[in-house]
Amino acid sequence: MAQHPVAGKRRGALLLLLALILLLGGCASGGGGNGRAGPGWITVQRGDTLGKIASQADIPLLRLQRFNPGVDARRLAVGQRLMLPSRQERAPGGGPYRYQVRRGDTLYGIARYFGADPQRVQTANPGLDPSNLAVGQLIQVPLSSAGSRSSGARTSAPAARRSLPDPGPLPRSAHGWAWPLSDYRIARPFGRDANGTLQPMLLATTAPAQAKATNAGKVRFASGMRQLGQVVILHHADNMQSVYAFCSKLLVSEGQSVNRGDPVCDIAHDDNANNYHLLFDLRHGGKPIDPARVLR
Repeated sequence: MAQHPVAGKRRGALLLLLALILLLGGCASGGGGNGRAGPGWITVQRGDTLGKIASQADIPLLRLQRFNPGVDARRLAVGQRLMLPSRQERAPGGGPYRYQVRRGDTLYGIARYFGADPQRVQTANPGLDPSNLAVGQLIQVPLSSAGSRSSGARTSAPAARRSLPDPGPLPRSAHGWAWPLSDYRIARPFGRDANGTLQPMLLATTAPAQAKATNAGKVRFASGMRQLGQVVILHHADNMQSVYAFCSKLLVSEGQSVNRGDPVCDIAHDDNANNYHLLFDLRHGGKPIDPARVLR
């Protein structure tokens, strides 16, 4: 099988990709100093306390605690992510929360963070399209009970290790999608490797090529990621997502709507294998699925 230059770092790269899809790694700051000036996410650094973070962000400590259910102020872990609420958001003691959608959010991810039932969140927001959340949009997040925030949240766990609720069976729309490359071979099929790590599909071609959108959707991420090169993530109808990584040049921008077959990126050349590679990942509600089940 062809080897990609990042093969020895594959686990770390896949964790980065998973963290991005689940919790929008692109909106997390590196922590410290000016990175804590506004709403978003911060990463706990050595020596941090919840009080110190609240003071630097100019947020009342109680408000910071309510927006980070399940966080034990006595056991903050280096690398742990905390939410910094905006002025438009509300966190009453018994709920419902008023949450402002951040870049890359999914309905399941928001519900999971607050220990809420995704279906109740959908019901509380009539007309909300889970596949087309708008950054800055305010939504209501009802809680099942007063204790559900602490029992359901997973804020103390690394983002890449969090699991998502089962989104259910594949929607009827998830059939007959186009392959992202016209001329290709499958260098690595979707599945688990010898260590039990789930691996996305890897496609290879001998000539320069452009990856194309497998179905109509909206660009929710288009930027570089360490170990993965340039990455494009599309959100499609019925809570479906497609991911195109190992790109060399982006051909779309965030927020752009694309049609099936539209080019999204140039794929990168792998000097070690003397061919071109595209890492292709397909997800339903954030959970990986075998592209062979959806592509025609």
